[in-house]
Amino acid sequence: MLGGLFSFHTNWKERENTYMEKPLRLQCTSLNFREFQLAQAMLFAIEEINNSSDLLPGISLGYKIYDTCGSIARSVRVALSLVNSNEMVASPAEECTRPAQVQAIMGETSSSPCTAIATVMGPFHIPLISHFATCACLSDKIKYPSFLRTIPSDYYQSRALAHLVKHFGWTWVGAVRSNEDYGNNGMATFIETAQHLGICVEYSVSFFRTDPSDKIQKIIDIIKASTSKVIVTFLSHMDLDVLLHELSGHNLTGYQWVGTEAWIFDSQTAEGDINHILDGAIGLSIPQAHVTGLREFMLDVRPLNSSNADLFSEFWEALFSCKFRLSKSTEIQRECTGEEDINGVENSFTDMSLMPIFNNVYKGVYAVAHALHNILGCNKTCDKNKQLDPFTILQHIQRSNFTTKEGDRVFFNKNGDPAAKYEIINWQPGENGLVNFVTVGLYDATLPANKQMNLQNKSIIWTQNSPEVPVSVCSETCPPGTRKVLQKGKPVCCYDCMSCAEGEMSNSTDAVTCVRCPPESWSNDRRDVCIKKEAEFLSYDEIMGILLTAASLFGTCITSFVAFIFYRHRKTPLVRANNSELSFLLLFSLTLCFLCSLTFIGRPSEWSCMLRHTAFGITFVLCISCVLGKTMVVLMAFKATLPGRNVMKWFGPTQQRLSVMSFTLVQVIICILWLTISPPFPSKNIKAYKDKIILECALGSAVGFWAVLGYIGLLAMLCFICAFLARKLPDNFNEAKFITFSMLIFCAVWITFIPAYVSSPGKFSVAVEIFAILASTFGLLICIFIPKCYVMLLKPDRNTKKHIMGKGVPFCRPVGDLETPQLSKDGDIILGGIFSFHSSWKNRENTYTQKPLPLECISLNFREFQFAQSMLFAIEEINNSTDLLPGISLGYDIYDTCGSIARSVKVALALTNDDSNVSTTSEGPCMKAAQVQAIMGETSSSPSTAIATVIGPFNIPLISHFATCACLSDKTKYPSFLRTIPSDYYQSRALAHLVKHFGWTWVGAVRTNDDYGNNGMATFTETAEQLGVCLEYSVSFFRTDPLEKIQKIIEIMKSSTSKVIVAFLSHMDMDVLMHELSPHNLTGHQWIGSESWIFDSQIAAMDKNHILDGAIGLSVPKARVGGLREFMFNVEALNSSNSELFTEFWEALFSCKFKESESAEFQSKCTGREDLTEVENSFTDMSLMPIFNNVYKGVYAVAHALHDILSCNKTCNDNVRLDPTTILQHLKKIHFKTKEGDEVYFNENGDPTGTYEIINWQPGENGMVDFVTVGLYDASLPADKKLNLTNSALIWTQNSLEVPVSVCSETCPPGTRKVLQKGKPVCCHDCVKCAEGEISNTTVTCVRCPLETWSNEARDACVKKEAVFLSYGEIMGALLTAASLFGTCLTAIVTVIFFRYRKTPLVRANNSELSFLLLFSLTLCFLCSLTFIGEPSEWSCMLRHTAFGITFVLCLSCVLGKTIVVLMAFKATLPGKNVMKWFGPTQQRLSVLTFTVVQVIICILWLTISPPFPFRNFNEIKDKIILECSLGSAVGFWSVLGYIGLLAVLCFTLAFLARKLPDNFNEAKFITFSMLIFCAVWITFIPAYVSSPGKLSVAVEIFAILASTFGLLFCIFIPKCYVMLLKPEKNTKKNMMGKGQSKLF
Repeated sequence: MLGGLFSFHTNWKERENTYMEKPLRLQCTSLNFREFQLAQAMLFAIEEINNSSDLLPGISLGYKIYDTCGSIARSVRVALSLVNSNEMVASPAEECTRPAQVQAIMGETSSSPCTAIATVMGPFHIPLISHFATCACLSDKIKYPSFLRTIPSDYYQSRALAHLVKHFGWTWVGAVRSNEDYGNNGMATFIETAQHLGICVEYSVSFFRTDPSDKIQKIIDIIKASTSKVIVTFLSHMDLDVLLHELSGHNLTGYQWVGTEAWIFDSQTAEGDINHILDGAIGLSIPQAHVTGLREFMLDVRPLNSSNADLFSEFWEALFSCKFRLSKSTEIQRECTGEEDINGVENSFTDMSLMPIFNNVYKGVYAVAHALHNILGCNKTCDKNKQLDPFTILQHIQRSNFTTKEGDRVFFNKNGDPAAKYEIINWQPGENGLVNFVTVGLYDATLPANKQMNLQNKSIIWTQNSPEVPVSVCSETCPPGTRKVLQKGKPVCCYDCMSCAEGEMSNSTDAVTCVRCPPESWSNDRRDVCIKKEAEFLSYDEIMGILLTAASLFGTCITSFVAFIFYRHRKTPLVRANNSELSFLLLFSLTLCFLCSLTFIGRPSEWSCMLRHTAFGITFVLCISCVLGKTMVVLMAFKATLPGRNVMKWFGPTQQRLSVMSFTLVQVIICILWLTISPPFPSKNIKAYKDKIILECALGSAVGFWAVLGYIGLLAMLCFICAFLARKLPDNFNEAKFITFSMLIFCAVWITFIPAYVSSPGKFSVAVEIFAILASTFGLLICIFIPKCYVMLLKPDRNTKKHIMGKGVPFCRPVGDLETPQLSKDGDIILGGIFSFHSSWKNRENTYTQKPLPLECISLNFREFQFAQSMLFAIEEINNSTDLLPGISLGYDIYDTCGSIARSVKVALALTNDDSNVSTTSEGPCMKAAQVQAIMGETSSSPSTAIATVIGPFNIPLISHFATCACLSDKTKYPSFLRTIPSDYYQSRALAHLVKHFGWTWVGAVRTNDDYGNNGMATFTETAEQLGVCLEYSVSFFRTDPLEKIQKIIEIMKSSTSKVIVAFLSHMDMDVLMHELSPHNLTGHQWIGSESWIFDSQIAAMDKNHILDGAIGLSVPKARVGGLREFMFNVEALNSSNSELFTEFWEALFSCKFKESESAEFQSKCTGREDLTEVENSFTDMSLMPIFNNVYKGVYAVAHALHDILSCNKTCNDNVRLDPTTILQHLKKIHFKTKEGDEVYFNENGDPTGTYEIINWQPGENGMVDFVTVGLYDASLPADKKLNLTNSALIWTQNSLEVPVSVCSETCPPGTRKVLQKGKPVCCHDCVKCAEGEISNTTVTCVRCPLETWSNEARDACVKKEAVFLSYGEIMGALLTAASLFGTCLTAIVTVIFFRYRKTPLVRANNSELSFLLLFSLTLCFLCSLTFIGEPSEWSCMLRHTAFGITFVLCLSCVLGKTIVVLMAFKATLPGKNVMKWFGPTQQRLSVLTFTVVQVIICILWLTISPPFPFRNFNEIKDKIILECSLGSAVGFWSVLGYIGLLAVLCFTLAFLARKLPDNFNEAKFITFSMLIFCAVWITFIPAYVSSPGKLSVAVEIFAILASTFGLLFCIFIPKCYVMLLKPEKNTKKNMMGKGQSKLF
């Protein structure tokens, strides 16, 4: 009987089980015609075998085929049904088994059911032969020993697919698989092989046909988003049908599909591909097959009818779409007659495209038949009486090797698999839109690796019916000259092709690395070959060589020409006064210097290398020696201080010649030594240039070269010093000055030469040296000789002795356009003022063909007029004062900068100079006194830094009233800068403390992109970081920036999470920002402002959208200057200084015009009598009075300094010369009070004290804003008292009374710690609970608790750990105590029984003395366990282990004595020989004593050397302290245990030797059993004791003591008590010596 498992249905109806009754059987649905075909193939094979006379003659094969309905659970169930029958089987009690119902099972089709069935059937060795389960996992004979198949394993198919993909150059593929054993295992092998072959999988996704459509949709999205054009599928045909159905709605063509045997030759799948998605698919298929007669048999469905009428009816109705019984409820269908012609039907049942699979079923049945044929010894007949065993059948099937009638060879390898052969199938378009499965190649795994795949590429049609092989690579092939560089985070197939570096090459495609060229070669431009490097040197043929040669020859000619001129005029005063003999020698040496440069040009040779440096060194020393001689002559001639003394006799012509010769001789000696020791030589330099070889002269000895140069330098410096000493000779006799200048050039050239020479590569170092030679030579020639030639040739009237001794007078004149002040007034002392009356200017494009026009200023700035008026008011008040500068009138020159930094610098220079020329002597400087004594201004920081940089070197004081940049406090850069407003250093720090005060740790920042904003914000950021405040963003802009940049800043603000914005902006930049913010509803942010805008009423008036409501910031303290307001409204001073500026000011102030023009818009006419008090604008707004006060204080500071310098009392000293440095020094020291009581002084940085009011914008009447002072900040106070705030008076953004919250993360509570969020500032954190044993009272880190404490649940406090030990009060201690006392009592009872029956044979035969001693020791063993319970102390720790060791040895010594007695009593072999005399009672007592004494000695040594002691164990249990006894010496403890073990093993061995004593005398056997228990307990004890934590280790030890003691008591004494009490008839001598038929136990 053969079994068959086929899924005639593919699904079943879902039911919900109630678990109240037995579940119903599956109700199968969805007929599967393919499985009917496979079943028909099995029936055909059985029918054919039954009709055969050659195979199994006289034996008929039957079958039982089950429908699995596509359920794995049902597959296992019906497989078990095939093994068993349904009837009950009577069986003896020994075993309930019977032969299997079937000899082999055919099926299942899929891999997953097969793995389940094979797992169940494997232990029974019932063969399971599958025709289509290809999963490689089924080849594992350890898991699936009885599984075989007639289709190759996916191990081969997966590898074949990988090689197929590699064959076509597809290295970038996608992968889709069935989410079951078939797909998962197959794809795993494919991916592994693909990786070895260099193929990368872009994605690998899985699904099952029952998965929701959402999951399949995600897979489709992945495919659409991918870049790979090849999709490898490991799908069953049913899963592919589902995927195709979902793909139909997407235009997903153009992908090359690679398929497995499961669907690649399935015509039903091809018909379902109506959208031609799979056109051109290629894959592996089982080789085509033909089974004669199978088609006709398959179409004859009578065998199905005879087997199962219900199934046949369902099959027939589905096949012909009819019904045997029509009902009213059914849809309209025709009635089945049973006579329908199956030949007229075309569907999957009549489709024979799966013939290779049918053939696999056919071969499987025949494999079983051949195995049975061999087992039954069939020839003409078979032995029917032979018992069939599944294991035997399995072995014969595995050894099967036969050929079918069609010529197919059938056999199985060691894994139960057939040979792996595949056809390579290509889907090609056929007629009528059908698909032809064309075989385009073969794959045979049995052949050598290079011959396994055989393809005909020309006949392949690809996706979209293209004849071209598709390309699917992540990156294109890298050409020669490049190397692959992997793309970060992507597979190895994704790479960039990077060109090889210079000097490297690669001559292959897809090179991994580039190879460096040999030293004398270099890579070409394509980097694919190495070419020989070009040799390079400075030659006469190249341009550089030609130019240098020309310069050398030109210098030689010029020198010759000069020599000729000097010779022609050798008797004139100019030549004679300049030492004609040395002049001619110098000209000769200069000629040699020019010519020696030619030795450096040309290919280096041995002689040229030696000549060039030596010739250069000697000629230059000769040249400088002559110059030195001339200098010394000039110096001696004009430095003689005593009249009549002839100094020149010491340095006459002879001495001059000797000096020249001596200096030159030293250089000659240096050169000779150099050439002798290590001369220069030609060398090839391959390192200087990558692609060239430099032919150059190596120095040989670097010391020689630098010695030559150094000697030249020494002489040059000496010459320069001598000439410098002679620099004050008569002006027209300028020999010494010319020599000084020439030596200056000479030294500059050669000092520059050294680094240039060292750093210049190759021939350029030679060119540098030639250039230095020529430049220094030309310098000497031109500086010393050309001026004299000029005089001799063009100015012969100066070539006289009189003119040579004469003098001239130079003068200085100013350069550049004159600047006129906008406001000015004469006075005894003039003060300068720089204000930006206009805030901008008209842009002009300069043509650079004519001089640029002056700036045309636009956009009047009334605030700057207010500042200027404040300055004029202070000057007017000082001039009218009799106490300050009496009799001295102050004047002023005030300039308009138009908002331009460049113009600010220009007018500052105009203030320091006037327009007149200055005469000066040759010995005095070309300078004059400054025009002004101090300058007031500028308002902004950036212009102030520029002005202070320019006028700083002149020490002219610059006093600013509003430039707050902290950078200006640097006195090394800005020594003359002072200010009457505090530095932003204090303001920035104050703002940071203000932000911190309100708990805002997460803020945004906006700043002006100039010195004021950038420096101020930098200090704020630094202080904020120290205080734990983080900036979410910090952006900058300038008012002239494009609107797009400001718009981006607004977007940043809107997208931010911080609710506080710190604005370090000037009022003009704030105006621009407010204008741009108006269209955006950006309310709800808390603004923090600097002094520049926080108290500016104009800004408040602009804020129509209430964006800045509730703003808070720092302001200069409020101030009042008596009379200033009235003076400011009186603008006569402006009118008297500059009518044009006044006219423009008046017209802008009253919006009128003095002169009407036709082009102008309609405006009222100015009368000049308009009332200023009726106007409300920024000029009449006095809210900036604190800044006006700063200007006022600055003017007064200068006045007080002048008052001190001029020693004013009632009058001032007019004769004192005012010096800017003196004024600056006095300014730094002034300390006075104004009439309003304000203290004025400057610190060491020129700054006043940093004092600020804290201003809050609060709503006022008529929608106006009130600037309410809510606190103070004084930088001069201690740190904890600097900030003083009244929070109750504050109004916040959107007029809220609650302080806004602006944090990145909430504060972490106690018990947690901060963990920074990756990539974010320190203020952004998560709160992580402290680990066990750690606490936190703060939020930064967790602190580990001390050893004796542990953290509570909240992790915010350490609590004391609980002390734990095995006590009598706990359940475990109580139970062990009870067990110990119970054992003690039981031992006492046994002792009483033994004493009561001490004279009976049973007690006497078992050595009563040793028995009582053993009972005593057992009692001690029970009691010693109590010493382990309770809190450990010093005495209990020492007692517990020693008492235990000694009592147990005493016990085992007794048992050993009893065993020896028994052994000797019954092992005497010679009758009459008394063996017991050698081991009588005395010897027994001695043996027990000896064995025990040894243990006592061990214990004494242990207690003496390193005894146990109480120990607190903190490590075992986290939250508890274990009170335990430390062993002290582990050697001592294990020695005690080891000695006990040794005695136990010895006792067990002896008892085992006495095991064959007479049955009824069982003492030895009981001892053996007791020792077995004893050893087992203590062997188990060792690992349990070592691994048990804390008090459990003590409990383990007590349990081992009690268990082993109870074992000895029960095994040795209880059987005897049983006989004595319950079986007294056996307690006789006769019974003791007899043998019974049964045992006691």
